[in-house]
Order: sequence, then C-alpha cells, then structure tokens
Amino acid sequence: MDNYTTKKLTIATIGIILAAMIFLHSPVVGYAQTSGTTKILRVGYFPNVNHAQAVIGFGTGEFQKELGSNIQVQPYIFNAGSSAIQALLANRVDVTYVGPGPAVNGYVASQGNGLRVISGAASGGVVFVVRNDSGIKSPKDFANKVFASPQLGNTQDIALRNYLHSKGYQTKDNGGNVTVTPVDNPTILTLFLKKQIDGAWVPEPWGARLVNEAGGKILVDESTLWPPDGKFVTTNIVARTDYLQQNPDVVKKLLAANVNETLWINNHTDDAIKLFNTEFQKLTGKTIKENELKQAWSRIQFTYDPLKLSLFQQANNAYDIGFLAKGKPRPDVSGIYDLTLLNQVLKEKGLQTIESGGIGTGTGTSKGGLAEAIP
Repeated sequence: MDNYTTKKLTIATIGIILAAMIFLHSPVVGYAQTSGTTKILRVGYFPNVNHAQAVIGFGTGEFQKELGSNIQVQPYIFNAGSSAIQALLANRVDVTYVGPGPAVNGYVASQGNGLRVISGAASGGVVFVVRNDSGIKSPKDFANKVFASPQLGNTQDIALRNYLHSKGYQTKDNGGNVTVTPVDNPTILTLFLKKQIDGAWVPEPWGARLVNEAGGKILVDESTLWPPDGKFVTTNIVARTDYLQQNPDVVKKLLAANVNETLWINNHTDDAIKLFNTEFQKLTGKTIKENELKQAWSRIQFTYDPLKLSLFQQANNAYDIGFLAKGKPRPDVSGIYDLTLLNQVLKEKGLQTIESGGIGTGTGTSKGGLAEAIP
C-alpha cells in the first residue's frame, strides 16, 4: 500500500487500537451499571437494513419488554463499525451490532481479550453495482476503472479488493491499474450519479438505490461467491468480554429478544418491511422507497447463526491483502466466539442449537451445514 492508503487505514483503525489499549490497561469494570435497583444495558446498532432486528426491536419497545422492568436498555446509534468497536472497548457500550471486519479488528487489537461474538444477526445483502454506461460487462473490463467502497478496510472494502485480486487485478496503491476509492455510502451515490466512479461494492439498501436511482446494474451479488448456500455473515452481535462474563442474565435476555425478532421478521416479511421503514424514519428523518426496500430485503437473510466459517474466511482475506495485523503472523481468531448463552436460549425455545456444523435458520426450522465459504 502507498503512503496515502496507509495513512487512511491508520486513521480508520487507530481509534480501535487506542480503545483496546485502554481496555487492556484498565481494571475490570464489567458489572452492569445500575440506577437504584435497575441495571442499565447499553447497546449499539446502526440505522441499516441488516440491523433490522435492533431497529425494529428497540423502536417498538419489544426488546425492552423482553428485558423486563429491572433492566433499562439504552440504545446508541452508530454509523461506522470502527466507532462502535471503539465505544465497546472503551466501556461506553456493553453490546453492539456490528460487521465482521470491525469485530475481528477489535478482537485482534485487544489481543483476544476485549470482545466476543455472541450471536449472528444478518447474512448477505451486499452487491457490486456498476454503471450501465461504464462499459463493464465482466471482470475482463475492470482495467483502468474506478470503484468505491464504504470505508477503507471495512467488510465491503476487503471483499472488493479480494474479488479484484481473485480476478488478476491489483489496485493502484499496489502498483495495479484499478482504483478503489473508500467513501461513505451517500457520497458513493453522488459520485455514481456524476459518473465519477464506475461501480461500487455496497451493502443494502445502497445497492438497490444505485440500481433504481443512478442507472446501475448488479454485476455481482456477493452471496454467489459463498458456496454452497450463499450464506456469509454481514452483521453479528458482539459483547465486551468482561460484561458478558459478569452479566450473563442480562445478555441472555437480549439474545432471547433478538431471536424472537429474527423469527418474527422472517415469518412476517411484509409487516417487517413496513415497520422497519417507520422506525428508520424516526431514527433518520427519512424513509426508503418501498420498491427499493423490498429489493434490498430480498437479498438479506436474517439469522441468529453467526456463520463462523465465513468470518474466519473474511479474516484470512483481510490478512492476505494487508489489512489485518500487517507485518505480524496471521492472527488466531478462533476464540472470538462465545455462543453459550445463545445456545441456552435456542434450546429453551425448542430450536436447533449452533455447534461447529449446525445452523439455526431463524425461521423456526433448521438446516444442517455451514457454508464453507471461500470467495
């Protein structure tokens, strides 16, 4: 990577590293904050489609109902995974919904001590959209093109760079002839409309927006790169390790709420879409066009399974292209999971527990076989 890219990557990750240092050198403070006899649970999430359980569950009060009157939930809204992980490691939130890339970065930066993935939330919902007039019909047309991703080193950025590498291309910062420009999703839409980029690797609903509002077409649905069943994690629930160990009763109730919301969303798609848009408007002051939201929704699978193997593969991809633990041995992230409480919840609800090879689909039924995903 050139100095410019290295500088941007450093800026994007330095907060996580500093937060991890604070975590490693601070006394254990994981007990739930209390207000009188009421415990306080601080939960982060994004106003994104792939965080639908949180958007709906917190907005409607269903999560608070599941947690009960002696636990007061305090939601915190984030717009970037690195910010959420910084807050988690700095003890400003206790649990957060977040993508696999930031979760792995936080785990590695805290030397495996700072956090644990305790549940899945969403799979899929990521597409590579190119302009119809870009001249791109297949990967053989990528030379000298300009593509965008939402954030340097984030989950979609790594996926795009890994895909380009798999097709024989190098980015310009590595001496190649393809440019990757990391900018936020609203700016991606603007650049797409102005024809200043040729394509973008984005999460939904931005894929649907680029297609419907900016003359784009889907070149790659990332789910097609994850055999055998197209499942790959895009959102997990992550808890600070000390908080998890000292407040299992609180975390278990949150996981039960997430499982309930996942089941409801998957069994009431039309109602869930409408309710999501209502709650999304409360958070952002805007709504998503109904046709775009339905298109985006159709490419996402809501699941409490964390899809372990896909996270491990994404971590390997990030390391291989120099975005994780650069200059150090490949990190071991096998200890990032603690699914004990999730499996207790699933067992109590009569649902299949999640072992090394089992999957709970989040529909009230179950299927076997994790996607051994190698994009």
